[in-house]
Amino acid sequence: MPQPESLFALVDCNNFYVSCERVFNPQLENVPVMVLSNNDGCIVARSNEVKALGVPMGEPFFKSKEIVEKNNVRVFSSNYTLYGDMSARVFATLAQFTPEIEIYSIDEAFLNLSGFDRHCSLTEYGRRIRQTVKQWTGIPVSVGIAETKVLAKIANRLAKRSPRADGVLDLTRPGYREKALEKTNVWDIWGIGRRHGQRLIDKGIITARQLRDIDDNAIRKQMGVVGVRLVYELRGTTCLPLELCPPPKKGITSSRSFGRAITDKQEIKEAVAAYISTAAVKLRNQHSSTRYLTVFLMTNRFRDDEPQYNNAATVELPVASDNTEELMHYAEQVVDRLFKQGYRYKKAGVMMTGLVPTDQVQTDIFDGADRNHDSKVMQALDLVNSQIKKGALQIAAQGSTQPWRMKCEKRTPNYTTSWKELVNVRA
Repeated sequence: MPQPESLFALVDCNNFYVSCERVFNPQLENVPVMVLSNNDGCIVARSNEVKALGVPMGEPFFKSKEIVEKNNVRVFSSNYTLYGDMSARVFATLAQFTPEIEIYSIDEAFLNLSGFDRHCSLTEYGRRIRQTVKQWTGIPVSVGIAETKVLAKIANRLAKRSPRADGVLDLTRPGYREKALEKTNVWDIWGIGRRHGQRLIDKGIITARQLRDIDDNAIRKQMGVVGVRLVYELRGTTCLPLELCPPPKKGITSSRSFGRAITDKQEIKEAVAAYISTAAVKLRNQHSSTRYLTVFLMTNRFRDDEPQYNNAATVELPVASDNTEELMHYAEQVVDRLFKQGYRYKKAGVMMTGLVPTDQVQTDIFDGADRNHDSKVMQALDLVNSQIKKGALQIAAQGSTQPWRMKCEKRTPNYTTSWKELVNVRA
């Protein structure tokens, strides 16, 4: 059997916010649990038990109070500091299994498994990933494996729902891709959505298999070049960059492996500042501001001859921000906390979570920043970099040479990020 040129695994945390709450409260297992948005307004996460009750995602909480009371649903406010830290722990665990990880959101990551199939069963490797993440972090995950990212998304979705798959599904196995495409509705394909999905259904395209077999010209008229690339991904040809299929983002991450191992803290700070700059542009492009900032550092886990260290920390901003300079200020403080001498760092990154629309940011009466002025500065920065040259203007903290290249009434403690809120264990 010929070996595929590329292989991806999509690892997705199951009901992530709910799972984070359950890690520190085992009594929540097998009971209905929901997590609310900022200011306890809407439902942003549901356990399987809540889904079975028919409660929709995003529904205002007050509309579900009767169901909550009748079924003894446990309700929690979002704790993005906890979720960001747990997310960093999951991703650090996944780094054990491949040298290349693309963090897609706070609870999803693509792993490059190219060549792994020559040495082991991909299904068994997926089970090792799943079992290790559960053992090390307490978070249950599902693993979908396929030749392209779109197919890996489909595999992951079916892995969650199929008792036979038990959380891991490899679509490279003979006959599995055909069955998976036949079982997948066209509107459930990553990048299609309900609007394009309904148009395809109106034309008789109901399943992913039917979409895969559609004429290229027909899909180009319907969805343009993005649709053509998506169809090619369904056929097993990798051609769709991640940015061409963006769902609503729960978080924004920017990270890179260094061109060489770094031992100097100042270089780490410059790298993190550059990642902040990249992520902040994405924030502003989607008119969002972040309330929580996570920074993580790690050494090369594949160097057995070197001491290993990886860590992450999350800070809560007093006022949600999309200002590059402000975010760099907080990131520098986090690096000071995380950095340890004596290690050769291979990778660093930043994660922004708890995103809110910029025009709905709640200010603080004690906030001394001139945010109107800061906003104009950022607009000018983005304008120059977009119209003249990317990186033409940048914050000095990024370095010049770059040699490395809310309302929360039901919120649980920050178990992993605050000494004062550690779990109390009593005999």
